[in-house]
Amino acid sequence: MSRAVPPRPGAAASKARLAEILRVDQAGELAAVHIYRGQAAVMRAAPGRERIADQLREMEGHEQVHLTRFNELLTERGVRPTLMSPIWRAAAFALGAGTALLGDKAAHACTEAVETVIEKHYAGQIEELKDRDPALAAELSQFRDDELAHRDLAVEEGAHEATAYPLLTAVIQAGCRAAIKISEKI
Repeated sequence: MSRAVPPRPGAAASKARLAEILRVDQAGELAAVHIYRGQAAVMRAAPGRERIADQLREMEGHEQVHLTRFNELLTERGVRPTLMSPIWRAAAFALGAGTALLGDKAAHACTEAVETVIEKHYAGQIEELKDRDPALAAELSQFRDDELAHRDLAVEEGAHEATAYPLLTAVIQAGCRAAIKISEKI
Protein backbone atom coordinates (compact mmCIF):
# COMPACT_ATOMS: atom_id res chain seq x y z
CA MET A 1 0.00 0.00 0.00
CA SER A 2 1.30 3.43 -0.93
CA ARG A 3 1.76 5.94 1.82
CA ALA A 4 2.05 9.67 1.42
CA VAL A 5 5.50 11.13 1.77
CA PRO A 6 5.51 13.62 4.62
CA PRO A 7 6.37 17.12 3.49
CA ARG A 8 9.99 18.08 3.95
CA PRO A 9 10.71 21.15 6.05
CA GLY A 10 11.15 24.48 4.28
CA ALA A 11 9.95 26.06 1.06
CA ALA A 12 12.87 24.76 -1.01
CA ALA A 13 12.17 21.22 0.12
CA SER A 14 8.47 21.55 -0.78
CA LYS A 15 9.45 22.85 -4.21
CA ALA A 16 11.86 19.92 -4.66
CA ARG A 17 9.15 17.43 -3.69
CA LEU A 18 6.68 19.02 -6.10
CA ALA A 19 9.33 18.75 -8.84
CA GLU A 20 9.67 15.02 -8.06
CA ILE A 21 5.91 14.56 -8.29
CA LEU A 22 5.58 16.38 -11.59
CA ARG A 23 8.65 14.72 -13.10
CA VAL A 24 7.52 11.19 -12.25
CA ASP A 25 3.93 11.80 -13.31
CA GLN A 26 5.02 13.23 -16.65
CA ALA A 27 7.29 10.20 -17.14
CA GLY A 28 4.46 7.83 -16.24
CA GLU A 29 2.07 9.39 -18.72
CA LEU A 30 4.77 9.35 -21.40
CA ALA A 31 5.26 5.64 -20.75
CA ALA A 32 1.51 4.98 -20.77
CA VAL A 33 1.13 6.63 -24.18
CA HIS A 34 3.90 4.43 -25.56
CA ILE A 35 2.59 1.22 -23.96
CA TYR A 36 -0.76 1.78 -25.67
CA ARG A 37 0.96 2.68 -28.95
CA GLY A 38 2.92 -0.57 -28.84
CA GLN A 39 -0.17 -2.60 -28.05
CA ALA A 40 -2.26 -0.87 -30.71
CA ALA A 41 0.43 -1.36 -33.36
CA VAL A 42 0.34 -5.12 -32.80
CA MET A 43 -3.45 -5.31 -32.58
CA ARG A 44 -3.96 -3.24 -35.74
CA ALA A 45 -1.80 -5.74 -37.63
CA ALA A 46 -3.69 -8.76 -36.26
CA PRO A 47 -6.84 -9.82 -38.14
CA GLY A 48 -10.01 -9.54 -36.07
CA ARG A 49 -8.45 -7.31 -33.41
CA GLU A 50 -9.84 -3.97 -34.63
CA ARG A 51 -12.16 -3.58 -31.62
CA ILE A 52 -9.27 -3.99 -29.21
CA ALA A 53 -7.05 -1.69 -31.29
CA ASP A 54 -9.79 0.95 -31.11
CA GLN A 55 -10.01 0.57 -27.30
CA LEU A 56 -6.25 0.96 -27.03
CA ARG A 57 -6.23 4.05 -29.22
CA GLU A 58 -8.96 5.58 -27.07
CA MET A 59 -7.02 4.89 -23.86
CA GLU A 60 -3.87 6.26 -25.50
CA GLY A 61 -5.86 9.45 -26.19
CA HIS A 62 -6.70 9.80 -22.50
CA GLU A 63 -3.06 9.31 -21.57
CA GLN A 64 -2.01 11.87 -24.19
CA VAL A 65 -4.30 14.45 -22.54
CA HIS A 66 -2.60 13.70 -19.20
CA LEU A 67 0.86 13.91 -20.79
CA THR A 68 0.08 17.23 -22.44
CA ARG A 69 -1.05 18.65 -19.11
CA PHE A 70 2.05 17.42 -17.30
CA ASN A 71 4.24 18.89 -20.05
CA GLU A 72 2.50 22.22 -19.43
CA LEU A 73 2.97 21.90 -15.66
CA LEU A 74 6.68 21.13 -16.07
CA THR A 75 7.08 24.28 -18.16
CA GLU A 76 4.94 26.46 -15.89
CA ARG A 77 6.78 25.37 -12.75
CA GLY A 78 10.28 25.19 -14.19
CA VAL A 79 10.74 21.46 -13.66
CA ARG A 80 12.90 19.39 -15.98
CA PRO A 81 11.59 16.05 -17.21
CA THR A 82 13.37 12.88 -16.22
CA LEU A 83 16.58 12.17 -18.07
CA MET A 84 15.24 8.62 -18.46
CA SER A 85 12.53 9.67 -20.96
CA PRO A 86 14.18 8.12 -24.04
CA ILE A 87 14.65 4.83 -22.21
CA TRP A 88 11.13 4.83 -20.77
CA ARG A 89 9.67 5.61 -24.21
CA ALA A 90 11.43 2.63 -25.82
CA ALA A 91 10.85 0.27 -22.89
CA ALA A 92 7.16 1.18 -22.71
CA PHE A 93 6.61 0.61 -26.43
CA ALA A 94 8.41 -2.73 -26.15
CA LEU A 95 6.31 -3.71 -23.12
CA GLY A 96 3.11 -2.80 -24.95
CA ALA A 97 4.07 -4.59 -28.16
CA GLY A 98 5.45 -7.57 -26.29
CA THR A 99 2.37 -8.14 -24.19
CA ALA A 100 0.12 -7.66 -27.22
CA LEU A 101 2.15 -10.29 -29.10
CA LEU A 102 1.31 -12.66 -26.24
CA GLY A 103 -2.38 -12.05 -26.98
CA ASP A 104 -5.37 -9.95 -26.01
CA LYS A 105 -5.49 -11.21 -22.44
CA ALA A 106 -1.80 -10.47 -21.82
CA ALA A 107 -2.21 -6.95 -23.22
CA HIS A 108 -5.13 -6.42 -20.85
CA ALA A 109 -3.11 -7.89 -17.97
CA CYS A 110 -0.38 -5.35 -18.73
CA THR A 111 -2.91 -2.53 -18.63
CA GLU A 112 -4.37 -3.76 -15.37
CA ALA A 113 -0.92 -4.14 -13.78
CA VAL A 114 0.27 -0.69 -14.81
CA GLU A 115 -2.96 1.10 -13.95
CA THR A 116 -3.13 -0.58 -10.54
CA VAL A 117 0.30 0.76 -9.62
CA ILE A 118 -0.47 4.19 -11.04
CA GLU A 119 -3.81 4.42 -9.22
CA LYS A 120 -2.10 3.78 -5.88
CA HIS A 121 0.69 6.19 -6.79
CA TYR A 122 -1.79 8.94 -7.63
CA ALA A 123 -3.79 8.23 -4.46
CA GLY A 124 -0.68 8.85 -2.33
CA GLN A 125 0.10 12.06 -4.19
CA ILE A 126 -3.47 13.32 -3.90
CA GLU A 127 -3.36 12.77 -0.15
CA GLU A 128 0.01 14.52 0.08
CA LEU A 129 -1.08 17.51 -2.02
CA LYS A 130 -4.69 18.03 -0.96
CA ASP A 131 -3.80 20.81 1.50
CA ARG A 132 -0.58 22.12 -0.10
CA ASP A 133 -1.80 22.32 -3.71
CA PRO A 134 -5.52 21.54 -3.91
CA ALA A 135 -5.79 22.48 -7.59
CA LEU A 136 -3.10 19.98 -8.56
CA ALA A 137 -4.63 17.36 -6.26
CA ALA A 138 -7.94 17.83 -8.07
CA GLU A 139 -6.29 17.36 -11.47
CA LEU A 140 -4.57 14.22 -10.24
CA SER A 141 -7.94 12.94 -9.00
CA GLN A 142 -9.40 13.35 -12.49
CA PHE A 143 -6.44 11.54 -14.04
CA ARG A 144 -6.73 8.81 -11.43
CA ASP A 145 -10.37 8.27 -12.43
CA ASP A 146 -9.26 7.71 -16.04
CA GLU A 147 -6.63 5.20 -14.88
CA LEU A 148 -9.26 3.34 -12.85
CA ALA A 149 -11.54 3.17 -15.90
CA HIS A 150 -8.68 1.72 -17.97
CA ARG A 151 -7.94 -0.86 -15.27
CA ASP A 152 -11.60 -1.83 -14.97
CA LEU A 153 -11.95 -2.22 -18.74
CA ALA A 154 -8.86 -4.44 -18.82
CA VAL A 155 -10.35 -6.67 -16.12
CA GLU A 156 -13.69 -6.84 -17.98
CA GLU A 157 -11.81 -7.83 -21.15
CA GLY A 158 -10.19 -10.81 -19.40
CA ALA A 159 -6.89 -9.61 -17.93
CA HIS A 160 -7.04 -12.30 -15.24
CA GLU A 161 -7.29 -15.00 -17.91
CA ALA A 162 -3.83 -14.23 -19.33
CA THR A 163 -1.33 -17.05 -19.35
CA ALA A 164 0.97 -16.74 -16.32
CA TYR A 165 -1.14 -13.80 -15.09
CA PRO A 166 0.35 -13.67 -11.54
CA LEU A 167 3.92 -13.70 -12.82
CA LEU A 168 3.24 -11.30 -15.69
CA THR A 169 1.55 -8.73 -13.48
CA ALA A 170 4.11 -9.05 -10.68
CA VAL A 171 6.98 -8.37 -13.08
CA ILE A 172 5.20 -5.43 -14.72
CA GLN A 173 4.24 -3.90 -11.38
CA ALA A 174 7.78 -4.26 -10.04
CA GLY A 175 9.07 -2.52 -13.15
CA CYS A 176 6.56 0.30 -12.72
CA ARG A 177 7.51 0.83 -9.09
CA ALA A 178 11.21 0.90 -9.99
CA ALA A 179 10.59 3.38 -12.82
CA ILE A 180 8.70 5.64 -10.40
CA LYS A 181 11.59 5.73 -7.94
CA ILE A 182 14.15 6.32 -10.66
CA SER A 183 12.11 9.05 -12.38
CA GLU A 184 11.62 10.99 -9.18
CA LYS A 185 15.36 11.50 -8.86
CA ILE A 186 16.91 11.32 -12.33
